[in-house]
Amino acid sequence: MSATDSPDVAELRRAIVIAGHSGDVDLITKSLMHEHGSIRETALGAMARIDQLTVEVLQTFSRDVDSRVRIRVAELAALFPDFDLVPSLQDADHQVVEMAAWACGEHESARPEIINELTRLVLHYDDALVREAAVAALGAIGDESGLPAILSACQDKPAIRRRAVLALAPFDSPEVETALKTALEDRDWQVRQAAEDLLG
Repeated sequence: MSATDSPDVAELRRAIVIAGHSGDVDLITKSLMHEHGSIRETALGAMARIDQLTVEVLQTFSRDVDSRVRIRVAELAALFPDFDLVPSLQDADHQVVEMAAWACGEHESARPEIINELTRLVLHYDDALVREAAVAALGAIGDESGLPAILSACQDKPAIRRRAVLALAPFDSPEVETALKTALEDRDWQVRQAAEDLLG
């Protein structure tokens, strides 16, 4: 139960979750218009569970005033390869951006707009979890245009260096091999282990 949820709201959320299992489309659809963001967010998840969610619905709620709803939109967008994640990657809330970056990795779309946004996040975003999610997505996509950002991330914080080393797996070039050999000497043992695993 969210800290901002009253008992009534929490009870309705439970009812919506159950509706997602029982197929109560009316309750779920009605709940999408509820004043509480936590209700709208739960209803979106229930819509996905009963296979009634569409790209159009997600696009409508991608501009929701409540960040919890926009986070859920970014998460559910992973199920829809046609959903444009660029606006979510530019969201003001870092948790929305992090989830959108993860969804990009699920889509594995090498659209230039996606690669450019993920690269921007890796190189310039303040939040470390966002940078980590973005570099993981670039690795999952595996497009050469994302490689410079991944190589740059090999110099970031330990958790991001680990993720960046793993993200080098799809690539094969002298600079990748150099980065992996450098990672063998990293201060962080998990970075060294990741490099060892990739170098075989």
